[in-house]
Amino acid sequence: MKNLESSFRALRVLHVAKDLFNQDGFNKVGVDRIIAEAKIPKATFYNDFHSKARLIEMCLTFQKDALKVKVFSILKSYREEMVLDKLKQIYLLHADLNGFYRLPFKAIFEIEKFYPKAYSVVIEYRTWLINEIYKLLLTVKTTASMKDAHMFLFVIDGAMVQLLSKNSVDERDKLLNYFLIMLS
Repeated sequence: MKNLESSFRALRVLHVAKDLFNQDGFNKVGVDRIIAEAKIPKATFYNDFHSKARLIEMCLTFQKDALKVKVFSILKSYREEMVLDKLKQIYLLHADLNGFYRLPFKAIFEIEKFYPKAYSVVIEYRTWLINEIYKLLLTVKTTASMKDAHMFLFVIDGAMVQLLSKNSVDERDKLLNYFLIMLS
């Protein structure tokens, strides 16, 4: 029972930290704020996570794993769907402020120098996603290149920038449609 209680507590801390990092960024949120919001003692935090760097790495790994599961389900479960529909689903999965990609997206800009091990989790995911997109693109266009797959990720990133901008109009569909037209 004690391990189960410890697991729930660690999961709660991960969720609190993820929400705080999404809201205020990795560098503005300290351990003291995380433990106050999660309502745990500082010693418990350090027993479970050892450091803020390790907590960030675990948060990003959690997000990465959730994204991979969802991308795999799109790629494998919807075999009867057209490739362009799969691309659209992958795009919408990532271009979502309330989705799993928001934290890894923020990490690209905020943690490279201070948390390189956590940053590598994001880079590993992006590399994996580019490779999966490339394989998918090849099924629709035999002359597709890795540059096309990179461009798809840049379209996702552009949509996230747009969504995070104050006073912006949601034009995710326009970005995706432009990419799909260019793919034809």
